[in-house]
Amino acid sequence: MLFIFADRTALLFVANLPILYLLAAKNQPIKLLTGYSYESLNIVHRRLGELLCLLALLHSAGMAGVWYTILRPVGFTLARFLLTKIIVLGLGAFIAYELLYFTSLGSFRQRWYELFLVLHVVLQTAALALVWFHHSGSRPYVGVALGVFLLDRLIFRLGMKTKTMRASLSITEDGDTVLVSANWQLLGKRTLWQKLFGLHVGYGWKATEHVFLTVPSLSRKHIVQAHPFTIASAAPPSSESHAWLSLLIRAHDGFSRDLLTHAHRNGSTTISLDGPYGSQHAMGTLQDCGLTVVIAGGSGIAVAFPIVWSLLNQLPDPESQADVHQTRTKVCLIWVVHQKEHTRWIGGERLDQLRQKGLHIIIPDPTSEAGRPDVGALVEELIEESSDGRNEKIRAGVVCSGPDGMNRAVRNVCAEMVKRGRNIDVGIEKFGW
Repeated sequence: MLFIFADRTALLFVANLPILYLLAAKNQPIKLLTGYSYESLNIVHRRLGELLCLLALLHSAGMAGVWYTILRPVGFTLARFLLTKIIVLGLGAFIAYELLYFTSLGSFRQRWYELFLVLHVVLQTAALALVWFHHSGSRPYVGVALGVFLLDRLIFRLGMKTKTMRASLSITEDGDTVLVSANWQLLGKRTLWQKLFGLHVGYGWKATEHVFLTVPSLSRKHIVQAHPFTIASAAPPSSESHAWLSLLIRAHDGFSRDLLTHAHRNGSTTISLDGPYGSQHAMGTLQDCGLTVVIAGGSGIAVAFPIVWSLLNQLPDPESQADVHQTRTKVCLIWVVHQKEHTRWIGGERLDQLRQKGLHIIIPDPTSEAGRPDVGALVEELIEESSDGRNEKIRAGVVCSGPDGMNRAVRNVCAEMVKRGRNIDVGIEKFGW
């Protein structure tokens, strides 16, 4: 019975491998079925990965129990057991998957993100190979998982969704942020295959979508590194034939710090963009709302600006629609910055254009001077003011993109207001890795 238990845990493990890789793929049919992009499904990928690590642990413990209860009494030593080919391969796969688990924890990813990326590719490749040779029964499942990985990585990401171009690099006034900018003529002709599985950024993008940026000129190691960044510029409307794209990259460690150093010496460089990716969940949350509140924390403006720009360009001109002004959707932006210079990331001209289109902008004093503002109170005040005694009629949409503390504060305040009868939809925009 112990052997059967260990065997069944192994079968469950390999049977779920293709699903694990499908949930990790950037291009996947699940989006066609549900509308949720890969980053929304990443939490399911992580939970399934944890379950597989548990199954691997139970399988290993079960086989150790088989040795102890059956093989040891007949003279099969532990050394002989561990040095058996099938056990050596199995132990190698077990160690690889457990290392995958520990290096995928949030605390590890936040401290050593680039190391996490490298280990995730190396360890999962080694683990698949070890499982393949560990037992012949695993090969159909390993083959499908490997096929999903190669199809996504080579065919879609490198073959269909990557665009290489020349981009300009400029350092903003704070001295610690790089603005990567490029422009090109939008491509028009699209194949059926592209329409089904997505187009590369040369065809345009939508608000809140992101790309994976590769800058080969930084160093050899950066040739194979791709880092996700939300497109900070407005999405080109269907009537436009030209695209202007910008990425806002704050320097921390690793890639972003190397890019800042490179930008000090070079005004332009060749980049590769894989994407766009993302869902329209945030935009869907804000559609048909009487009040829209978008909150950005620092570089979260890269998410907020395209949202408010898209929303305001869908609304009638406030000057030409003065007679229906009371029924117009009210769009508000709360932007919390650390330094006053950060407000120039978007540019005063752009902010003035948004104000002219009817945007209500709140920019509290920089946190470096006045500390963190009570964002929850600001959101509550805006919703209360806009309700005007019509609690059941006013539907508010709130989208927040910022640090975890800010996101939690906004969620908690909105939850309390929903308890009091307010009609509020909340969306949080952040990467799930």
